[in-house]
Amino acid sequence: MRFNRMLLSTTLVIVALVVQVSILARLHLPGAVPDLVLLTVLGLALVYGHVGGALIGFGAGLLADLAPPADHAAGRYALVLCVIGYLAGLVKPDNGQVRSATGPMAVVVAAAVGTTLLYAGVGALVGDTAARHVGLPGLLFTAALYDLLLAPFVVPGIMALARRADNDPLAETTSAKAADVSTGWLSSGTGLRIGSQRGGLRMKAAKSRVARAGRIKGVKRL
Repeated sequence: MRFNRMLLSTTLVIVALVVQVSILARLHLPGAVPDLVLLTVLGLALVYGHVGGALIGFGAGLLADLAPPADHAAGRYALVLCVIGYLAGLVKPDNGQVRSATGPMAVVVAAAVGTTLLYAGVGALVGDTAARHVGLPGLLFTAALYDLLLAPFVVPGIMALARRADNDPLAETTSAKAADVSTGWLSSGTGLRIGSQRGGLRMKAAKSRVARAGRIKGVKRL
């Protein structure tokens, strides 16, 4: 990952974790807690792809494991978010931009449900049965509901920031710039447009010469 990606991802994850621990966790909502860290990972994974999503998910999950008041083994949530970030990155659009909100919202619901199930499954493997006492169906419903309500205010902004940082010309090398310019010309058909413009200029020049010839002949006829 480039330095600007790492800096932006680290900043966003830390801010999301602080807001989640200090504000969202203290709202005492029924069921699950709105997972702002998960939404941050999803927004970045939808721009950076599966590799970036897995790395960011692992780092974000590890910070969440170590942040107080964590009551589970370190690495548990890191594993969950690593898998979720990887899977979310697989549905990344080709240009990092989405045309409709349907896809990202479906990703958010699937990630909220998948995160809860994976977290409970890993907990069961290590002997943590807290999910059974709380009620897994209620956790699944509230986690999907809260994250879905919060996603429109978080995911689009994070994706916009990620695209802007990723396209920063100061972070690109000279060769990368040249490759991007060449790719952009080929993909956008600039060469074809230039060719058509040249052809149009030739046609206009020919018409102009014909018109001048006609005017000269007319003068001679007078």
